[in-house]
Amino acid sequence: MKALLLALIGWALASGQAAQPQRFEVASVRVADGNAGVQGGCHGIDSKYSPVTAASAPPLGRCVISNGRLGHIIDVAWDLRQMQLIQLTKGGPDWALTGYDRYTIEAKADDPAKTTEAQLLGMLQTLLVERFKLKFHMEPSEKPGFAMVVGKNGPKLKLAKGEEITTSFGAQFKPFPGQPVDLTARKYSMAMLANLLSQIGPGPVVDKTGLTGEYDFTLSWDETNGPTLSTAVQEQLGLRFEAQKVPISMFVIDSAEKPKDSEN
Repeated sequence: MKALLLALIGWALASGQAAQPQRFEVASVRVADGNAGVQGGCHGIDSKYSPVTAASAPPLGRCVISNGRLGHIIDVAWDLRQMQLIQLTKGGPDWALTGYDRYTIEAKADDPAKTTEAQLLGMLQTLLVERFKLKFHMEPSEKPGFAMVVGKNGPKLKLAKGEEITTSFGAQFKPFPGQPVDLTARKYSMAMLANLLSQIGPGPVVDKTGLTGEYDFTLSWDETNGPTLSTAVQEQLGLRFEAQKVPISMFVIDSAEKPKDSEN
């Protein structure tokens, strides 16, 4: 009997019976007026917000994204943090990345007090697949980028003093092209810094510093009046960029359909 039970368990596992995808308790998808830029995100029990961004965060256990093209919402749902990582197959839905088709999504988890940000993002992925009939695949690729390495005089970094990871751009919600940037980071690993600079810098950055600690630092740059980001990284952090091809994973949209206003 024991052998039969084990065989049945093995058959069930081998048959690929995957767990059901998580879904929101309630979710609405509405066509937006498109008169404002995209904003919003998902707020889980482990989400981190700076004092500046906390006031505009969605309620706990919810995803609220307004005026977003499908590409913007994909960027949030799959935590890509770079719109440049999304592309279309030949003949794919160009409205997903350009044009006037924008949407507002408001969705709530069944138990907000126990739902993590990763779980909310998984629910948002399911919502996009179901409501937009989204089909996609991930495609390995390479593009020009930078390796972040230690400068010849060594790093100028201080080990983190606190236990909280924070990112702040001062009074700005995020950096804007052509404007001075003041970044304050706490308890940051070099991998985290490389990921952040990939989002706001001139191209993808990979960490090759060999530094394994967590650090507190500030970084200020101005691409118009100087110092540039590259110079600031070298002078203020003791690191530097080396140009090289960087491996990336592209999110390729194969097909999608425009949804009608809906709520469940």
